[in-house]
Amino acid sequence: MSLDNVKHIILVLSGKGGVGKSSITTQLALSLSLASHSVGILDIDLTGPSIPRLLGLEEAKITQAPGGWLPVQVHGGQVLGPIPNATSQGGEAQNGGVNGTPIPTGTNGTGAAATAEANSTSAHLEPDDSANSAPSATKPIGALHAISLALLLPSRSSAIVWRGPKKTAMVRQFLTDVLWPPLDYLLIDTPPGTSDEHISLAETLQSKSLPGQLAGAVVVTTPQAVAISDVRKEVNFCRKVGIEVLGVVENMSGYVCECCGERSNLFGKGGGEVMSGSFGVPFLGQVPVDGQWGVLVEEGRRPVYGGVLNRGVEGEGEGEGRDVESGEGRGSEGRDEGLLVDRYRSCELCGAFEGITRQLVEIVEVTNVVVKAAV
Repeated sequence: MSLDNVKHIILVLSGKGGVGKSSITTQLALSLSLASHSVGILDIDLTGPSIPRLLGLEEAKITQAPGGWLPVQVHGGQVLGPIPNATSQGGEAQNGGVNGTPIPTGTNGTGAAATAEANSTSAHLEPDDSANSAPSATKPIGALHAISLALLLPSRSSAIVWRGPKKTAMVRQFLTDVLWPPLDYLLIDTPPGTSDEHISLAETLQSKSLPGQLAGAVVVTTPQAVAISDVRKEVNFCRKVGIEVLGVVENMSGYVCECCGERSNLFGKGGGEVMSGSFGVPFLGQVPVDGQWGVLVEEGRRPVYGGVLNRGVEGEGEGEGRDVESGEGRGSEGRDEGLLVDRYRSCELCGAFEGITRQLVEIVEVTNVVVKAAV
């Protein structure tokens, strides 16, 4: 089976559409890579794949090799230098940078721990000052690979009109025919709901994966009650099919104004934490809305905070004059050079995901020990 090179498999689930599963998957992958883990992303949202766009892989194509498909490499394992012209809110430059020096790839069973301390109830945005006291300014990162049905389609606007059996067959093919390199973590981005793709995914993984290889699921929700009510069904689905819930992430939990710093709870706050408590599962953290995350993935520019720095000329709003749907303007003169993972370190959400990732890695390691002891 093509998953033989994978140490831990984590599903990213939600019973509700539009809560940001693909965004959470992407940031978990980037954060795990920054913690020196080798990571893969499998996008099984067959009718609405978003991973290629978020990773800047829209022009990439899957390569056919003897025995299966080769996933697309987003970046290889390497060492990053200091973040260029960037300082944290504490005033010190953070670890990392643009130009990478290649290092040997492969799995890292322990991985470098994230430097930010995890808050027990919510992830924070402030970077940990201990990261700035490191003796070296270099930052080793793990390789990142991805695969999606979108990379097999003739164009980004091609529609998938499949019935259940065809979807089921495609999911199974993705799980058996992709030739992954050695990975510490494989993140599987799923569509909303508990339908054919989820059932096929659960059955195939439980029958084909090695003991302890399927670590469990991260459940994504937003704070409002209408989302929570649907996401509860996903937690119950996991319990029915025997998938461990590793934790809950509350996405879109507040918005911090880039100009004045005032926080507004657009969709309420705390619903995900209350839900996780009611089910007795870990709460991994809250992720606020950050406009600069959109700048990073849509325009390819390094996030910059501080009011007028991101305004267009002659009163134009950010992003005007650009065809967002077609992607026109991506890769143009305003797009920053370098790796996505490097530019992501300038995003304040990177600090939030350090805490989330650290908790997740600890939970996975503990779960793996328990499973192996039981076997």
